[in-house]
Amino acid sequence: MSVRKGSDATGVLGGVTASDSHQLLVIANEEVEGTVLVEIVREIVVSRNGDVLVVAPALNTRLRHWMSDCDSAREAASMRLTALLARFHRAGVAARGEVGDADPMRAIEDAMSDFAADEIVIATHPEDHANFLAHDVVARACARFSVPVVHVVIDRQRHREFVAA
Repeated sequence: MSVRKGSDATGVLGGVTASDSHQLLVIANEEVEGTVLVEIVREIVVSRNGDVLVVAPALNTRLRHWMSDCDSAREAASMRLTALLARFHRAGVAARGEVGDADPMRAIEDAMSDFAADEIVIATHPEDHANFLAHDVVARACARFSVPVVHVVIDRQRHREFVAA
């Protein structure tokens, strides 16, 4: 059980125990420039007493993945994670994060083993621009996990961000 700031040793905060929080897993496959992802996460946190874990998969190119060269991918994921956590904190969302496996599905599975998410939010490029490891990650996550999955698409070429149907 995580004890929230301002709670007593039992984890009670305003009549709600920390174990009653809505566990929200955010998978940040892409760098977020717009506001849609931050707004969705903030809304969930406020309306459902959300506890947020952000995972940034260390996405790699096919060649670097095949050669097991993951240093630059981990560095890029770490920078993506740091930037997104800062945006969440500026919006009043307390979140923690970690760099995940290069395969977004493995990153989700790893996170779910320690963090029993009630909902997953996945931020990706449009499918036609997605990293080869991230193809169909939303459909695969929906099929694999019995929790709601929200898909936020970040289309940097068109300078837009939206929730996919």
